[in-house]
Amino acid sequence: MKKILISTLLALVLPTVTMAEVVVGVTISNTGPAAAIGIQSQNAMALWPDTLGGEPARYIILDDATDVSKAVRNVRKMTSEDKIDLLVGPNITAAALAILDVLRETQTPMISLVGSGSVVQPVGEGGRQWAYKMSQNDDLMAQAVVEDMLKRGFKKVAYIGFADAYGDSWWREFSDAAVDKLDIVAKESFQRTDNSTMGQVLKLMSAKPDAILIAGSGTPAVLPQQTLKERGYQGQIYQTHGIATPEFLQVGGAVVEDTLFPTGPSVVARTLASDHPVKEEAVKFVEMYEANYGEGTATQFTSDAWGAWILADAAVERTLAQGHKPGTVEFRVALREALENTKDLVVPTGVLNVTPQDHQGFDERAAVMGQVKDGRFVYAAD
Repeated sequence: MKKILISTLLALVLPTVTMAEVVVGVTISNTGPAAAIGIQSQNAMALWPDTLGGEPARYIILDDATDVSKAVRNVRKMTSEDKIDLLVGPNITAAALAILDVLRETQTPMISLVGSGSVVQPVGEGGRQWAYKMSQNDDLMAQAVVEDMLKRGFKKVAYIGFADAYGDSWWREFSDAAVDKLDIVAKESFQRTDNSTMGQVLKLMSAKPDAILIAGSGTPAVLPQQTLKERGYQGQIYQTHGIATPEFLQVGGAVVEDTLFPTGPSVVARTLASDHPVKEEAVKFVEMYEANYGEGTATQFTSDAWGAWILADAAVERTLAQGHKPGTVEFRVALREALENTKDLVVPTGVLNVTPQDHQGFDERAAVMGQVKDGRFVYAAD
């Protein structure tokens, strides 16, 4: 009875400490052509801790249906009505580019989940000072592909990619990386929603390349590879880091066996060399994720979404330490600056060193070559 009375008196006398709530808005593609990617992102977000920087966090997750205009509407709603402190997503490049103006208008920082570096480069142009991204930039991954092609003795190569911002970015980075190193003998494109790539494949094969790079993501990237195999192509097929999903393996089956692709360490975490600087963090994430969703379910996209929380948590902690209150412009401005000064932060996909000149922050430790073997993603042997 005395303990209850003392507790009651203390509750009346001591001042109430109001915890600051950090509000994070998310727009991702849970439906539409990019749903296979968006659903994985949301699965990882379901594991996010309910705090950021040691304070309570609230997450508002909206589906943009792989539609650029809906993604923009989602962000306008969350910035105006929900007063979000930070945006995470989207996971398609075109939507991320369209959102940049909203970020600039509302002074809201974004950690995007797209692959293309065009969302953050050049820094400071068109709202990009507010944009950061988790996935490796295409130039880092393209360089890994070119180096692997050279190592394997390929000289004549061909390219086919999405006819959108993702494909455009990959073509630019791949062709730049190949200058004076590889002879690109053919270039084709296709739509994510195409039902046939026969015409493009026949043109590629007529050029007799040693290897072909398919710059696509998710299950739509299977189509040209399937067509190449059906037409009897015997050369090496490369894909990009956008294909590392269970759905790609399920849809592709035997067609995608032996595919080579650049990827973040987490996708092949268990088969990485023991001294890889990211292996411990990557394996820890993969084991946690697979404990919730099953073996073989951790992907580049789930890792990016988890890494976004790690990055946000570290930046929010530093912002709160400066005395800024969530829900204010001052907090968002300080949070942007904190993100921009992230140093040596290990996430499942690499080590982040973000600067005013580099809003992605990864180096070569974030890019390894993977391969499809026996229906699994593994570290590619030399």
